[in-house]
Amino acid sequence: MEGAGSTYETSWADQWDYNPDPVHDPKKSGASGSGGKYKQKVGEGLVKTKAVASSGVKKVKEGTTVGFQWIKDKYHKTTQKH
Repeated sequence: MEGAGSTYETSWADQWDYNPDPVHDPKKSGASGSGGKYKQKVGEGLVKTKAVASSGVKKVKEGTTVGFQWIKDKYHKTTQKH
């Protein structure tokens, strides 16, 4: 077992494998393409989230306006009775 981790020795698989090792090219790798797909899906999800949040804010704003108008009307009705 002496020298088993040495860089000068070949492993058991290398002794029996006569094909050259493939060279890793990140430009041709499928991983970068799939990462782009995920970014696109996340981007689409953020657009949907933004739209839902925007409509939610509009509803809250409209509800608040209606609520204040109701309070104003109630106040004016009670003050006008006197």
